[in-house]
Amino acid sequence: MKQPEQPIRTWTAAAILGVGMAVLSAGPDTAWAQGAVKSVHQDWQIRCETPPGAQSEQCALFQSVVAEDRANVGITVLVLKTADQKTRLMRVQAPLGVLLPAGLGLKVDNADVGRAGFVRCLPRGCYAEVVMDDNLIKQLRTGQTATFFIFQTPEEGIGFPLSLKGFGEGYDKLP
Repeated sequence: MKQPEQPIRTWTAAAILGVGMAVLSAGPDTAWAQGAVKSVHQDWQIRCETPPGAQSEQCALFQSVVAEDRANVGITVLVLKTADQKTRLMRVQAPLGVLLPAGLGLKVDNADVGRAGFVRCLPRGCYAEVVMDDNLIKQLRTGQTATFFIFQTPEEGIGFPLSLKGFGEGYDKLP
């Protein structure tokens, strides 16, 4: 698999470490999978739970997919707003064993969006996280498919196509 030559934008984890580490400390994304489903928006769900020590419930727009040819390899994508409502985050949980220096790639409808570095690995997977700007949100709202790419070796990439049906509606309902 060829890596993108000139991504439109490179996602950077360093810019969000202050905000992101607080969110990462809430625990692995599988906890979100056990959270209460508040609403369903086509292929996306809003799930909510109150993390230990938190004052209030936290909600995220959620979707998980597995590779078509590898049923045991999947990713989980969460979109959430920070408690102060000033920052919008996308957190992606990839399986253990990913090639960390290659990062996580993203294309929306075959247009390169860029790459995000992995910020942390926990027993359930490795996490990439980005602050979402207005342009990325617009791409996700108007696109049909977001394809996330991980690499197990420099030559072997796995693409995970994720439906964007219902993303805009779900994002608008996110508290």
